[in-house]
Amino acid sequence: MRFMETPDTSAESTPEPTGVAAQDWAKASAEPHYRAAVVDLLGALAYGELAAFERLAEDAKLAPTLGDKAELAKMASAEFHHFEQLRDRLSAIGAEPTEAMEPFVAALDGFHRQTAPSDWLEGLVKAYVGDSIASDFYREVAARLDADTRELVLGVLDDTGHASFAVEKVRAAIEADPRVGGRLALWARRLMGEALSQSQRVVADRDALSTMLVGGVADGFDLAEVGRMFSRITEAHTKRMAALGLAA
Repeated sequence: MRFMETPDTSAESTPEPTGVAAQDWAKASAEPHYRAAVVDLLGALAYGELAAFERLAEDAKLAPTLGDKAELAKMASAEFHHFEQLRDRLSAIGAEPTEAMEPFVAALDGFHRQTAPSDWLEGLVKAYVGDSIASDFYREVAARLDADTRELVLGVLDDTGHASFAVEKVRAAIEADPRVGGRLALWARRLMGEALSQSQRVVADRDALSTMLVGGVADGFDLAEVGRMFSRITEAHTKRMAALGLAA
């Protein structure tokens, strides 16, 4: 899903899955609250992918060259494929995909309205930095999912290989005109604030998801862990900014 660059973690530091994370879907879904949380999560992800497909198709119109336009079209295609995977999974577990996505439409559409890029470079920064913040959030949640759902979610969140494209284009633009860096840094900070606020609103509005994060579903995060989670997301954002040649 989108452009992913997260902090490296060694195999030695990754604990063995326990509780729900060690189960498959058939066993974990016997808990109604857990099933509701997964439907919410997949619904949010599915609409996010559909919205990303639409946005990248629009951003392609701003591309300065045919090659760049084709690259964005390729990204949009990957987003739609991810949407199809999530939609099919929702159907497979007995959830109606449109109903699962509907609760997240207003929040995600609002985020995209508030962060509409004004040019090609802002669009690249949004796709690389802004969307990756959401991806980091979902990746954190995935650590507490059953094995089957976790595999799907992590597959959808995988870097599709376009991170280097965004970094190359943005760094080249800054090298050509250093003044661009200041503008894009301010833009990226705004994206950071809006993306974190949007993630928090989505969780707060959905009881099943918030229960998964703060406790109540087996192996859910406690409040202290939620704070650490957002600290990790902020650290990953700082690393992405550095990769782009921007100050956090």
